[in-house]
Amino acid sequence: MAELHVIGQIVGASGFPQSTLFCKWGIHTGGAWRLLSGLREGQTQVDSPQNGEMAFWSHPIDLHYTTKGLQGWPKLHLQVWHQDSFGRCELFGYGYCHVPSSPGHHRLRCVTWRPLGSWQEQLAQTFVGGGPQLRSPDLIYSGADRYRLHTVAMGTVELELGVMLRYFDKYGVES
Repeated sequence: MAELHVIGQIVGASGFPQSTLFCKWGIHTGGAWRLLSGLREGQTQVDSPQNGEMAFWSHPIDLHYTTKGLQGWPKLHLQVWHQDSFGRCELFGYGYCHVPSSPGHHRLRCVTWRPLGSWQEQLAQTFVGGGPQLRSPDLIYSGADRYRLHTVAMGTVELELGVMLRYFDKYGVES
């Protein structure tokens, strides 16, 4: 079977309203894909930068897949969270990006967004914190009902990914 190996890192995030951030991530694939090694999901450490506005995580990603076809190419979905001085965590943004389909080294910038909520929820978020969250994280990478959401743009997450393809031509999988 054709193989895909992704090695890289979640570098960090910038452009968010607060700087004490961490990231929960996961990978979503179609039914023809099978994970041979690596983790499907993970979480970075909390970074509280002293200078500048970029939070650095340098969180490793190492995935090895086999596949019978291109349908359901892997997508990386992200949730960026803020941790306040009391240890409370607040969602700051959702985002996703496709794993590049060409071999080589890639620098990706994944834009994030969060649900806006009603004016009452926005007012409560200003004074109490928290805010609306998605009931199903599947909405992050599937566009089925996402068009109905009212959202606001948040910051960006930077990724560095090395992509290696093996046996794609031998098994008739054209990339």
